[in-house]
Amino acid sequence: MSARDSLTEYRRKRDFSRTREPRGGAARPGDEPVFVVQIHDARTMHFDFRLEVDGTLKSWAVPKGPSADPHDKRLAMPTEDHPMEYREFEGVIAAGEYGGGTVIVWDEGGYRNLSKDRVGREIPFAEALREGHASFWLDGAKLHGGYALTRFHEGDGEAWLLVKRDDAAAGRSGAPSNPARARSVRSGRTLRQVESDAVGPS
Repeated sequence: MSARDSLTEYRRKRDFSRTREPRGGAARPGDEPVFVVQIHDARTMHFDFRLEVDGTLKSWAVPKGPSADPHDKRLAMPTEDHPMEYREFEGVIAAGEYGGGTVIVWDEGGYRNLSKDRVGREIPFAEALREGHASFWLDGAKLHGGYALTRFHEGDGEAWLLVKRDDAAAGRSGAPSNPARARSVRSGRTLRQVESDAVGPS
């Protein structure tokens, strides 16, 4: 599936005359794939975890955010692919729109594929995701070290677990316990400051 085709669901859910979210254009891959973690204050506060794969951002909603503790198994619910431009998005999605609420970029950086098959050979990251288990190394401003995403079935759908590897980076930095006080790695602003800036001076 092309990057353009994989964004069909993303575009279907949004009215771009009412939201400043990017529509998505031609992907420009860099030297290494990127990741972004956004805090999204929508109906419920959660973290959006996104990994660049084949020109789009594969995305999961992680209610508690990534943990730095290898003993934590964080639920990650898959959402639609997002365009690469979304990694820079901060702002307020209008009330009544899909995902209405405030978004900040909590962390971003590059990642490396660590996924291997049963005999220890490296496999492409997209293939690892299709198979239901992908391992990777994050080099972010806040998140570092090895992580894994593992798919399991829940009812009629699917969900994933996001787990930190037990390595030298374990315990260093995970998602904040109070996301409302967290600051953007891009702008230094909190959710409330982004919301206030969108409204403008009273």
